[in-house]
Amino acid sequence: MTHRFKDQEIWKQCRLLCTEIYLISAAFPENEKFGMTNLLRRASLSIPSNIAEGSSRSSNKEFNRFLDFSIGSAYEVETQLLISSDLKFITSDQIQQILPKLNSIVKMILSFKKTIK
Repeated sequence: MTHRFKDQEIWKQCRLLCTEIYLISAAFPENEKFGMTNLLRRASLSIPSNIAEGSSRSSNKEFNRFLDFSIGSAYEVETQLLISSDLKFITSDQIQQILPKLNSIVKMILSFKKTIK
């Protein structure tokens, strides 16, 4: 049972968030290129990527597992954004702009998980 990930609003929102993270992290210090910048980008990329990969799985149980991975990656992103704020890599305005989007995505994934059990 495959799901068309490109048609899913969750995947679309995750993709937009990932793009936003890439743009925000472009202003991080150069010495963080292989540190926080890389970690944050990889975690944000994992959110829509796991949805896409999970959608190809043969069972809803397997798909749910990949949705769990996406949620885990979203929490990684949240942690890394908060630490980036602590380190003054991003502003409190940027945090206030992006965290609600991230929380909304987590809620969307959790709701979606309930529909495919």
